[in-house]
Amino acid sequence: MKRKEQEPMHNHTTWRIGGPVDVMLQPETIEELQEALREAKTIGKPYYIIGAGSNLLVADEGLRATVIALGGALCKWSVSGNTITAEAGLPLPVLARKAARAGLSGLEFAAGIPGSVGGAVVMNAGAYQSQMSNVISEVLCCDQDGNLITLDNEACEFGYRNSRFKKDKSFIILSVTFCLQPGDAEAIEKQMGHNTAARIDKQPTSYPNAGSVFKNPHGDAAGRLIDQIGAKGWRQGDAMVSEKHANFIVNVGQATCADVLALIDRIKKTVLQETGITLEEEILYLHDENL
Repeated sequence: MKRKEQEPMHNHTTWRIGGPVDVMLQPETIEELQEALREAKTIGKPYYIIGAGSNLLVADEGLRATVIALGGALCKWSVSGNTITAEAGLPLPVLARKAARAGLSGLEFAAGIPGSVGGAVVMNAGAYQSQMSNVISEVLCCDQDGNLITLDNEACEFGYRNSRFKKDKSFIILSVTFCLQPGDAEAIEKQMGHNTAARIDKQPTSYPNAGSVFKNPHGDAAGRLIDQIGAKGWRQGDAMVSEKHANFIVNVGQATCADVLALIDRIKKTVLQETGITLEEEILYLHDENL
């Protein structure tokens, strides 16, 4: 298991933002993850588990903590009938492609969503009127002592961009079993290609970003509200509200966490003032006080 000290978190987030973490552990198997949990407890500092870092904003000061990073590891998968079981570190688009090639439908919406399987489950990621909770059968996880626990769909307490795993950090996702439907592989791949192309057309994929910054309010779209207040192009340092999609804040150079937080605050205050709607962040902000 790799162990690093004072590892810059900007190397592990898609926003390319974040100061150093005291200790980073990088397990490559479920057994090493269990070992990492034991070591994190021995170190005695707060710890946090990350996947691909696709929805994380990390403090400029870094974290006086231990981070267990699964990006690039825990990527095993298997198919059995209409189910696919994937470990938490497998990139979600890779899983979607493997399902398509197996002639299994249900993950077409996930083809263009960045991040890992585990992170997508935590956030109940979704697109195109579908979400992870629609296709999950069960989740294998462990507690903070490394004991294995299996939770069915209902026990995961899924909600809009929410889950039991987001609310309760004592459960660590190891692998996920998806229940899918048989379909025509060519047709599934065609739909996935269409979805991916649509995301590329509508979203600022050429700049580092963390996807949608705000959740959609009930019956409305955060991007529409932000566009309505004229926020596209707003800039704080090297953080900018995307000209392509208003619900994205992009890093156009050397943006800092403080830059992004300032833009988030300005957007929320202006939307509330002009529409009466309070936007809620979809991204996760990691700093010492919330670990």
